[in-house]
Amino acid sequence: MLDALDLKIVAALERDARISFAVLADEVGLSKTPCWKRVKALEDAGIIRGYSTRIDPAKLGFGIEAFIQVSIDFEVSDAFEAAVRKHPLIRRCHATTGEADYLLQIVTADMMALDRMLRVELSRLPGVRRTITSMAMREIKGDISFANAVGHPRKR
Repeated sequence: MLDALDLKIVAALERDARISFAVLADEVGLSKTPCWKRVKALEDAGIIRGYSTRIDPAKLGFGIEAFIQVSIDFEVSDAFEAAVRKHPLIRRCHATTGEADYLLQIVTADMMALDRMLRVELSRLPGVRRTITSMAMREIKGDISFANAVGHPRKR
């Protein structure tokens, strides 16, 4: 279980993964070496899975973001999942409950590219039977701080 110092470290790294160990240690009230050891332990435990840069897709020419519910034939689910992992426009994929089997988050340049993605690419992935597409109009909340959620009363 994470203690208060671990939560402070995780929260600080969520805000800025490029923070130096000296600044991080100062921010959480530790010296540099014990802070580094805690971060290393969080990484080894798989709590910190990696560090990444957040990119604005629209500024790279990907102005359309869509969420697609996908129903498949389950006998080819492994092949479907392998194909999804390789597709460059599929940003996220979750296996879901409910009417659809998967929820995909994709980006495309424009509506024509989305149409091509749906009709030519996605429909031809292994086992795809049906898709339902919802367009993202605007993002309301995109940053999720897990450090703040850990102590939330609804977690229990």
